Formats: sequence, C-alpha cells, structure tokens
Amino acid sequence: MSKAVAVTGMGIISAIGNSTEANYKSLASEKQGISFPEILKTAHKNLPVGEIKMSNKALASLLNLRDNHSFTRASLLGALAVKEAIENAKIKIDKHTGFISGTSVGGMDATEKYFKEFTHGKVENKQFIRAQHPGFTTEKIAEYFRITGFVTTISTACSSGANAIMLGARMIQAGKLKRVIVGGTDCLTKFTLNGFNSLMILSENHCKPFDQNRNGLNLGEGAAYLVLEAEKEINGKPVLGRVSGYGNANDAFHQTASSENGEGAFLAMQKALKSAGISSEEIDYINAHGTATKNNDNAESVALKRIFSNKLPDFSSTKAFTGHTLAAAGALEAVFSLLSLQHQQVFPNLNFSESMESSGLVPVTKMKEKSMEYVLSNSFGFGGNCTSLIFSKNGD
Repeated sequence: MSKAVAVTGMGIISAIGNSTEANYKSLASEKQGISFPEILKTAHKNLPVGEIKMSNKALASLLNLRDNHSFTRASLLGALAVKEAIENAKIKIDKHTGFISGTSVGGMDATEKYFKEFTHGKVENKQFIRAQHPGFTTEKIAEYFRITGFVTTISTACSSGANAIMLGARMIQAGKLKRVIVGGTDCLTKFTLNGFNSLMILSENHCKPFDQNRNGLNLGEGAAYLVLEAEKEINGKPVLGRVSGYGNANDAFHQTASSENGEGAFLAMQKALKSAGISSEEIDYINAHGTATKNNDNAESVALKRIFSNKLPDFSSTKAFTGHTLAAAGALEAVFSLLSLQHQQVFPNLNFSESMESSGLVPVTKMKEKSMEYVLSNSFGFGGNCTSLIFSKNGD
C-alpha cells in the first residue's frame, strides 16, 4: 500500500472565486459562476461559460507585475493560484521544490492575438507564437517564483491537473523531492470555444450533469494547485488532507468519446482503490467528472456501477459551478474534494431534475453534512486518458 502524501497548501481561482475561501463560500451557498463571455472577445456571445471577470491587467496587478506583456492569461491565473498555495503552506522555494503543471491549450489566447500579424511579417510579438505550447505556461509560472528544481508539464487533456497531482505524489513517495507544487491552469480561448462548438457538445443553457435532459457542457477557465510535502518536512504544520491513492488508465476507444462500458474510468478507479489500499465501501463521496455531455455522463455512470455495484456512495459534479476548466478541472476538483473533507460537506450537483434512463443514478442536489474520511475525484480526458485520485482526511 502506498503511503499517503500530505497536502499542506492549496490555492485556486475560478469563476466562483479568486481564493480558496471565496470558492468555498460559493460552493456552500450554491452560487454558480456561469455567465456569458465578456473578457473573451468571441462571436459566440450566446454560449454560457465559467469566465473569471478580471482582465489580464487586473490579474497582473495582483501579482505586482508592472509589465504583464510576457504573461499569457493561463500563466497569470496559474501564478495567482500557486501564490496562494505557497503562502498557505508557508514554504520556501529551494532546489528540493518541484513544480508540475497541467494545461491543454497553454497560452493559445496570446497566439490567437498575434498570429495574423506574425504571418504578415510583424515579429514584435513573435514569442507568443510558441505560447500555445503547454510548456510555455509552466515556464512563465516557474520563472515568476524562481523554481529551478524539477519543473515539468503534463498535457493529457482534461485529466492533466489530476495527473500532475498523481506524478507529484509519486515523486514524494520515491524520495525524489521534498516538496512539490502540483495542479493545472487553463483559460478560455477562441480555439477551445470554437473547437468544442464544432464537436456539438456545448450547451446553450446552464449544464445539467447526470440529468436525463443534459445537452452539453459549459466551458470554463481557472487554475488550482496543491503543495505536497514529504512527511519529514511538515514539522508540525497543519495538514489539509492527504493524497491516499491514484490510478490512470486509457481505454483507447476514440479520440474524443469514452467507451460505452466506461472501461478507462473503471480501470482508473480500480487502480486508485488498490493504490490507497481501501475497498470501494470506504469511499464516502465521489466528485465525479460529470461534464453533462451525453457520452461522458453515461460512460462514467456505467463505470461507477461497475465499481460500486448497489452500494454507490454520494456523488455529484461541481462543473455546473465553474464550467469545465479542461486541464485545470482535476486540480480545481482536488481542492473541492479537500474542502469537502475539511468541512465534512458534500457539495451539490446543480441543475439536476431527472435521472438518466440508462442508469437511474441520482446525485446529491443540495448541500449535505456528512462524516467523511475518503473522497474519490474523477478526471477523464480526450484520447481516453482517465485518472482517479483518492483524498483522505487523515491518511496512513
């Protein structure tokens, strides 16, 4: 059995708040952050999104950046979440500190802005042509905090943030790092909004995870990071929770769709339970991937029933609060899972009214007080990359 890894800090910015406390207050009061795009200049003004209502200039001011020109929106969001996590954990950055960040489109927003002028021979902003590379975002955040130890990027679509947490936990367990900052960041871009719209999986209304009448997701933006530390480095500081288990799998079924039997999701959850050394009956709450698309919610429901049979614990999707934040989703929901454990509360699955005919599963729809020790968090990405994390209140 893997030894649980301590979480000593966390930071988050999303459509429902610019800090961990603000996010918790929104979750607890059932205040969602879905609106229409204002910061993102797009022709699709009728598509609801989970947008953070702050300009890049305003975000930069919170980081005391006088010149934010070299920072993309994703790197600004990421840096703010990392800043809160570092302050929360009260750590000092040194050569034993790692940084593992997940992102899908990276600085695509900047590439979009300057690509046309670049093709016409203007090279003043040529550095942003490569900003779409996921590593560009990670490098800017690492540079801001002067992290020079182990720095790497994970880009496995919507499981990126969860995979960053998994890799960080493994690095701590292997004794490769004393502490590591893990999570993910993604911002809204024309590329993602147009792309998901072309796949016909965006809803023109607020998304309805696990509902019979669900018709698509709402995209969102945000960033969240955890500080993981080796046990001997904690020195009596508060532990917010622990990463007790993790599992990754790929059903290799389709570029964008999950298999009907939810094989990838099933294997990821199975591996996470084995890694944690616990049975499915010990899971108290599941923060489901729950994107509100026809395919995902059906496949995840099948996988949940395969794992838990007739003893399915309380579950909900929090994406109706924030929108689907792509690579950052697993990191945001890791923070939400830890908040659930800290406050002993199950956050509601908003907008639900009718159970799916295919499964009959009913999520928690109102805030619920509950004694909890283990929370399972699911993150499933395009290409079939599926990851499940298990967080515990105390750990072993």
